[in-house]
Parts: sequence; structure tokens; C-alpha cells
Amino acid sequence: MARIVVIGAGMGAMAAAARLAVAGHRVTVYERAATYGGSVGRFERDGFVFDTGPGLLHLPAVYRDLFVKTGKEPLEKCVQLDQVDPASRHVFADGTDVRLPNASRGGVVSALDAALGAGAGERWGAFLGRARDAWDRSRRPLLEEPLWADRQVLGRDPYPAVRHRRLLRGARQAATVAEIGAWELADPRLAALLDGYALSYGLDPRHAPASAALLPYLEQTFGSWYVRGGIRELARAVYERCVARKVEFVFGAEVTRIVEKDGATAGIELADGTVVTADRVVAGVAPERLVERDLREDGDVRPGESAGGGALVPGRFTVLLALRGARDGDAAHRTVVHSPDGSAEAAEIFAGGTARRPTVTVLRPDDPGTRPDDGHEAVTVTATVAPHGPVDWSDGALREQYADVLVAAAEAAVPGVAERLVRREVRTPADTAAETGATGGSVPAPALAGAGGRLLRPSNVTRMSGLYLAGGWAHPGGGLAHAGMSGALVAGLIVEGAGFRGSQ
Repeated sequence: MARIVVIGAGMGAMAAAARLAVAGHRVTVYERAATYGGSVGRFERDGFVFDTGPGLLHLPAVYRDLFVKTGKEPLEKCVQLDQVDPASRHVFADGTDVRLPNASRGGVVSALDAALGAGAGERWGAFLGRARDAWDRSRRPLLEEPLWADRQVLGRDPYPAVRHRRLLRGARQAATVAEIGAWELADPRLAALLDGYALSYGLDPRHAPASAALLPYLEQTFGSWYVRGGIRELARAVYERCVARKVEFVFGAEVTRIVEKDGATAGIELADGTVVTADRVVAGVAPERLVERDLREDGDVRPGESAGGGALVPGRFTVLLALRGARDGDAAHRTVVHSPDGSAEAAEIFAGGTARRPTVTVLRPDDPGTRPDDGHEAVTVTATVAPHGPVDWSDGALREQYADVLVAAAEAAVPGVAERLVRREVRTPADTAAETGATGGSVPAPALAGAGGRLLRPSNVTRMSGLYLAGGWAHPGGGLAHAGMSGALVAGLIVEGAGFRGSQ
């Protein structure tokens, strides 16, 4: 039995802790904040309850596997999972409005044909078919196995782009999300639909590789799920599973240094000077500030660094709206109100500015647990924005001004929203940075193949023997499902050793 210290109580770190405890190890989690969950937070006031991180769960199989492997009670015994249908409503700049059903490719094709015109659904369906091929080609090495030492394989884009003949320029294949939209989807609304998926994960559609087609494919194939009571309930369930498996948690304990002896991990040092010895350390946070030397493998992307090679990873600007008046009976759980100029929006965000007309996502859960009574409604409005630093999100006037921009855009999803407002709470990347320690409040994107490997995250093993990385800043990247996968990979590497090759 090894003594294992886990730094941080985020979802990936807790997923690793639970699995390691079941394997017989003594596991202690040290968390700088006063609670668990990392970015999966909650805000409550006067009976209104909001998620402050992710609002929906994709690939729930990741957490089903975690609960199967760590106890008798399955996930559905610990939380209530509701499949969201429609999966999303989309409002485009020209007024086109379409609702896409959950986990039904045929239904999506029919809905797009009806709303956008004959042929639109067929083009989207053909695109999803190519995205499925990319998924089949990259799934195991990208998500289910430890990062290969030979990363050149994942540096090649697995998306089988259609050859497009351009006047006087010969035939070319789409290499980016934006080029897929322009050359393969051939409709500005379909292009905006695809761009919106990329942007919601913090990727610049103009430069994100074609392999980002995996993101809408995963959502539309495996479905979107809401956790009754909010995604924070999933974090609670994972935390309680850890406690049931005898994982010890120490909150309000900031780790300032990883102790090294003879090139190997020997433990951690806390802010108060306490040194805790350990045989293994799992860092659920970016370890750069905790060690004196570079632990990255060649080609690794630093946390806070753009997967496209720049120095900017976006964050999230969120407005929590407490509204009077009952929720409309036919309201969609998730509505995306698309920017009238997605290219300009991306240019503004990734240049470190604020988008004048952002794409906003509006979440309206039909959940009595999120509101004081049926005469009120809790609504969350979110946009992808530049991180804190390039934009001073601590500026109170800017926060309120930009909140007004998001609320105005949300009018397309919630008519009369301003007149119904009881109060609002504004959260920016500056808040994310303060609460989670993430540089600039950046939110890591999922790892993707292609782009010469620049969208891969650092390996779960490091150059320091005994130090492992879990969570969104490590392989296989950001997002609830990916964080859970990172925990499974780290546990497998510690329990089975270097020969571990992932789940079969």
C-alpha cells in the first residue's frame, strides 16, 4: 500500500483518488479552497441555485464507469440523470430558429432541412459521418490510453476532409473548422453551428484543426444530460464516493511545493511550511508553480498557452439571472444565440479583446430545485471571452457593461428577460482565477489530434518519478468527461505501472 497525495479536489483529481483508494492505497487530497469540485461550483441565494461551471454532461459513460469500479451503487443511484430534449435550440442572425433533438442523427438532419432548407440536413449528416471516421481513427490513443511517446501519430489530422476545388487554386481539403464550414457545409448558418461548438470549448474556429469535428459528433451521438439539482450534484456524488472509499480530504490547505529527493517525488509542502511525505503525488492542478524545473515532455503545451501556439486560452463570462415569472412550458433547456459575425467575434476574443456581438449560451433547466417556487426561474447566460489579464475583468464597470451585452443577446432565448429580472450575479475569468487558481481564469479545451500535436495536453506521467498529472490541464484535456478519463488513466498508471495501456 502506497501513501498517495492528491493536489486539488477537482473532478479529475477526485476520480483518480477514488480509484486509487479502491486499489488499496492510502490517499489524502489537499485542496486550497474550502470545498471540492474545482470549477464545478454552485451559487445559491434566496432559493435560486446556479451551476457556476459546466451546465451539461456529455459522455456520462465515463462517470458510470467510475462508479461501477469504485462501489456497489451505480451513478444513477447517486444522482438523477435527465436526457435533455431538444439537446439544443439555435437562433441565427437572420432569425432562423432550429431545435436539434438529442442523440438522433436522423432527427437532426430532418430538423435542419425543415429550418434551413432542403439539403442542409444532408450536408450536416455527411459531415457527421466524416467526424465519426475521425472518432474511430483517434478515439483510443486520444482519449482512452496514456499519451503515446510517439506523438507524431496524433499530430496528423484524422478528419477525412472532402477535396474542394477552388477557382485558379486547384483542389484543397479543409484543414480548419472555418474551412469545413465554408467548403463542406456551404451554408453560413451551418458554419455558425459548427463554429459555435468549437468556440464553446475555447477553440478559435479560424485555426482549430478539422479534427474538432469530434466535438459536435460526440454531443449529437452520445447525447446531452442534465444532472437534477445541477452539475454540482455530480461533484457531490464523486466526493461522497471518495469519502466512502476512505479518501481523506484536507480543505484550506494550499500546496506550495512538490518535495523532490534524488530526482523522485518525496511529498509536498503546504503554505504553512508543513511537509507531508508521500510515495506518489497526483497533481490535479498545473504543476509549474510547484516545482523548480520543467517537467514537460517535448511538445507539451503549457497551461494557459493556446493550443494553436499563442499565449491565450479563453475563459467564461457568466451572468446568473434570478427571474420572476414561470418558465415557459416549451422552453429549450439550452439555447445558443449565434453572433452575426462569428469571424469577427473570434478575432476579437483571441486578440485579447471583448467581442461586441458574442455568441451566448442560455441554460433554462426545468428543475424545481433551482428556483424558490414555480413562479420564478433560474437562468444562466454564458459566453466565451478572453482571459483575465488581456482584459481587466476585475473592472466593475466593464463587468456590468458586458453583462448587459449578454442579457440583451439572451432576449432571443428568453423574451422579456430584462423586465423579469429580480437580480443578477456576474462571474468573470477573474473570479475563476481567484477560486480555482487557473491562470487568467482560462478553461482548458479537450485534447484534439492534428495541428502537429499542439492541441495535445501534457502526459499524465512527468519527468519527475512518482509525479502524475490529472485534470483538464493534462491528457486528455478539459471538460467533465475528459477530466474523468484523466483520473482513470492516472490510477491505471500507478496501479499497473508503465505497462498500462488504458481500458479495453
